[in-house]
Amino acid sequence: MATANRFALVTGTSSGIGEAVVRELLRRRWAVIGIARRSSPIADPGYRHCRFDLADLAGLTAKLEPELAAAIGSEWSRMGLVNNAATADPLGPLERDDPIVLSQTLALNLATPCWLMGLMVRLAARKTPLRMVNVSSGAAVHPFPGLGAYAAAKAGLRMAGMVFAKELESSERPGGPRGNATILSYEPGIVETEMQVTARSRPTADFPWVGMFTGFHRDGILVPPAGPAAEIADYLESDPKETFTERRFGG
Repeated sequence: MATANRFALVTGTSSGIGEAVVRELLRRRWAVIGIARRSSPIADPGYRHCRFDLADLAGLTAKLEPELAAAIGSEWSRMGLVNNAATADPLGPLERDDPIVLSQTLALNLATPCWLMGLMVRLAARKTPLRMVNVSSGAAVHPFPGLGAYAAAKAGLRMAGMVFAKELESSERPGGPRGNATILSYEPGIVETEMQVTARSRPTADFPWVGMFTGFHRDGILVPPAGPAAEIADYLESDPKETFTERRFGG
């Protein structure tokens, strides 16, 4: 990988924001490993794609961790994590949600991103600047009907980032404070992604609030993924003073 000795791990890289982040980082000469269930459209010597279902919690430690530890390998001048992979399912009234689907959503949207933050802290050398971005949503702080599981997971990830930041700063943390590791909870705005396409394609009988999503498309307020991707890459290259920060696209 021909790079400037900077490495990032990005999830959900087969399309949307994840794919756009990878392309932006490659343009800036980062080495990138991307994780997604599907294959990637990106072919670049600086990119390595890992096909893995991030909802497979048992596979995280059994399969993914050894692969990432071996692939990341050498010491980097800077490291980054972008927790982007997510699903909006199950869309619809909470009273109809299937518990199995709920558990899969929480696994992908919450449990795995939390675990990846911890993994990156363990893998990065203490002196290496580590920047972690949790792609959030307005649904993490505002109640939107029909998005119960998605909103709960995003709200949980936002709080987990806050808690982890406090742990990283704590003198009581095993090994002491972990300096120069920071977390951004980032709301990318209303982005034109496959999640949006799926939401506005649902029949009203299944998802009574589909009109909100068709309205986003009709009114032309959807943001192209490249805009948030550039802001995420900027954060990975920054040196913030605060361990935890949050911001919205364009803010």
